[in-house]
Amino acid sequence: MNTLSTHSPLKKLALTVTALLSLTVTAEACTRVLFHGDNGRNITARSMDWKRDVGTNLWILPQGIERNGEAGDRSIEWTAKYGSVVATGYDIATTDGMNEAGLNANLLWLVESDYPHPMNSDKPTLALSLWAQYMLDNFATVAEAVAFLETEPFVVVTAHVPGENRLATLHLSLSDRFGDSAIVEYIDGKQVIHHDRSYQVMTNSPTFDKQLALNEYWQEIGGTTMLPGTNRAADRFARAAFYINAIPKDGNERDTFAGVFSVIRNVSVPYGLNTEEEPNISSTRWRTVIDHQAGRYFFESAISPSIFWVDLNKVDFKPGADVKKLDLGKDQSNIFSGEVSGEFVTTQPFKFLGITEAQLQAAMKQEEALNTVLDAEEEAVFEEPAVSAPQS
Repeated sequence: MNTLSTHSPLKKLALTVTALLSLTVTAEACTRVLFHGDNGRNITARSMDWKRDVGTNLWILPQGIERNGEAGDRSIEWTAKYGSVVATGYDIATTDGMNEAGLNANLLWLVESDYPHPMNSDKPTLALSLWAQYMLDNFATVAEAVAFLETEPFVVVTAHVPGENRLATLHLSLSDRFGDSAIVEYIDGKQVIHHDRSYQVMTNSPTFDKQLALNEYWQEIGGTTMLPGTNRAADRFARAAFYINAIPKDGNERDTFAGVFSVIRNVSVPYGLNTEEEPNISSTRWRTVIDHQAGRYFFESAISPSIFWVDLNKVDFKPGADVKKLDLGKDQSNIFSGEVSGEFVTTQPFKFLGITEAQLQAAMKQEEALNTVLDAEEEAVFEEPAVSAPQS
């Protein structure tokens, strides 16, 4: 469960090697940007980059739905205060979405994520698949969400990526109609929150604090002089950070959205790109753009010829309203155009991927066994050799 203690040298080495191997072989890419317009219009855009079809569909989730954290006997429970429109991953997790109050939540890959082991805490538990949905269900603004998260009310529990032998490692970004922003990560088993409206860009590795440090270098050079052009996360961060503040902030609605779409496309990865030299680079599958003020959720598939959107003002989010789905098809290839709220179909709610109490207990035993082995190896490495008595 990615929950080794990091206090001993050998355990630190084991974690470092694991992280480096994961970064080299399996890391996926995404980008999120937040635009601040002079007229108070705040727009968030994100790309979803993945090596294969991520099984995304759009869902309408009304108020009043009762949920639990799907993470063992201590799962946190709540009732959705706000309705939302979300984009799923494999129809087992909310990866992106916007609620009726204008709050946006995005999950992006971060291989350095290290979540605390739930069995080492008495706090309620929340499956990673529900992390973004919990935010959308319960909060209207970033400030509200951050104030709640700072109390560390639950432990986030990860699980395996469907069909793969690796754990999901994600960080969370939040933005709202006021242009506020927050980035939430779990590093070395601890929750880390970066909260400021100036945090307009998030990509993947490294951790957000290091992304900011790298971006300072490119800011000193100046984007009109030179910008990094690769698809690597740090380069995408630098380009997005420059362009999102270089496009006009006082344009009309058409020009503003054209500018934001152009920025998120600029940091997208060409469809079908897959090189042995860069196995951590993945094709952009789709993009979303969030109009916080007007309540519109735009969606663009990499293989569809048109952009479409959901006007949340036209959606029935009242308690008891139907859960509805817009089936995007394999590789999000179904074609839609214009406003599509009327094309959603009443559907049984999807089930969030969870983990049982038995699985948590088994993971705890596995960790204890591994810790025992590592402790023994560490003692052997650092044990002082015996000194023979001098011969007379």
